[in-house]
Amino acid sequence: MTYDPESNLISIEVAKGKIDHAREFGNFIIHMTKAGKPLLIEILDASKFVGQFDKLNNIKSIKELTKIAPAN
Repeated sequence: MTYDPESNLISIEVAKGKIDHAREFGNFIIHMTKAGKPLLIEILDASKFVGQFDKLNNIKSIKELTKIAPAN
């Protein structure tokens, strides 16, 4: 994973291969092979995306968010 502060972009290489095309989903660009296998994910406007993780700093445990109440 790399971050380019000049372009405010995070790049995550998920596999090796030749990029054939890309699809954009909001702030995400997914570069894929001809067969549709994801190779590279780019996150545009990355500082806003990373900033969302700061909200989790105030939570004592993520387990509290995902806790399932015991069945009676």
